Amino acid sequence: MRRIVLHELPDGSVRQVRPFHVSLKGLESVVLCRDDTDYDAMVKILCVAAKRKNVVIIIYAVVSNHCHVAILAESQQDADAYGIELKKIYSMWFSHRYGERNILKGIDSQALSLDSDWYVRNALAYIPRNALDNGCNVNEYRWSGYRAMFGIETPGKDCRRVSTLSRRETRALLHTSDRFRDVPWLIDPSGQLVPASFCDHHYLEQVFERDQSFFLKTIGGLNNAEMKHRLIEAPRQMIPDSEYHKLAKETCQRWYGSDLSTISLEKKIRLLPYLYRTTKTSIPQLARVLGMEREKVAAAIQHPVGNNLS
Repeated sequence: MRRIVLHELPDGSVRQVRPFHVSLKGLESVVLCRDDTDYDAMVKILCVAAKRKNVVIIIYAVVSNHCHVAILAESQQDADAYGIELKKIYSMWFSHRYGERNILKGIDSQALSLDSDWYVRNALAYIPRNALDNGCNVNEYRWSGYRAMFGIETPGKDCRRVSTLSRRETRALLHTSDRFRDVPWLIDPSGQLVPASFCDHHYLEQVFERDQSFFLKTIGGLNNAEMKHRLIEAPRQMIPDSEYHKLAKETCQRWYGSDLSTISLEKKIRLLPYLYRTTKTSIPQLARVLGMEREKVAAAIQHPVGNNLS
């Protein structure tokens, strides 16, 4: 499986890109999508943010209080920027529609690098499976990119190209004044974006060896609780050193095929930024778990020395 690939990005450049899982979650009692209009807006905002931040959408799912999207991005910084843009645009939509301010404080975004074949396959299968959270069958859920995969659903002849929309139509249908002259996106007669026109089904299909039954089997066999913990809960919750040590050991094994206790300082320094970005942790915890000085940990993650060192 080719996890890292050369791919054309929205700006027309061809770059080496890698997969990330991005989640947007409403904290506490915040419900992000209250009706179909919100769901439709969220899907369109996923695309607008991807165009603005130069990333490619693989597959997505939107449910009432969170959404998931797998993207191809050149770097962690680009994936983070996409998550921030998604949060910003949707917060503006929500505030404008409902008159509720400070919604940004109730929304959290995370971008996680999918750093192994196992992680990629399970994350890409987990995303459409979220339809079950809304009490729907995966293959019937409207607010998911599932039907773009393996030609499950193809665009009808009565769809319109987004690139042909007038400014007024773009504002009305996509809720933005951005211009989209060079995108392949299609709008169906109901005004919804067609998933097959913006989801990179080719990437997902090659991940599953172009075998639809393999994809369906992975969806059906998922440990949902494990994936929810890895993708949603772990990055947002501090865990005890004992559990964090297990997580660091598993990551080290995936990256280097070696035990955490035997790798060099150089390898630990390469591992640190990934651990810092993909988990809720602190410099002291990282120092304890990896057996390093706090100042070296801070330098490795480019964190100002003196902050968060106690």
